[in-house]
Amino acid sequence: MDRHRLGQRLRGLRAAQGRTVAAVAADAGLSVPYVANLEHGRGNPTLDAVSRIAGALGTRATIRFDADDDLGDDGRTVLPGSLVRLGRSERFRRSVRDMAVQLDEDPVALSGRVLDALAGLAGLTGRELGEGDWLRLLDAVLLVAVHPDGG
Repeated sequence: MDRHRLGQRLRGLRAAQGRTVAAVAADAGLSVPYVANLEHGRGNPTLDAVSRIAGALGTRATIRFDADDDLGDDGRTVLPGSLVRLGRSERFRRSVRDMAVQLDEDPVALSGRVLDALAGLAGLTGRELGEGDWLRLLDAVLLVAVHPDGG
């Protein structure tokens, strides 16, 4: 993953949680300018710094050395702007909280996984999704999480 895509990913995860750069930087034990520069695709982060930021965001960083590592151009690793905006919304946070209660999971960590899942589902459509599309997908995921079939 190149620096620009890493920055987009970090910014998307942070924004989805409704957190500021300062809050994430403090939790990671890094300076605000350092984290802000990474979000803008500048700088060369160390593995330790990326790991600390991931921990502050309630997730973990992984490294892959396989041939599929560069297949991120299909949109799965970079959140579209419309999905980032959804992740900032109160409706998204409320839905994630409801899912987290039902699944007995941490809502901060779950929010990143939900965004990844939505981005993956969007990849199936082959087109840019709008707000209404994201909300329908979010509602479907919430329905399945909160009201399992049981059969």
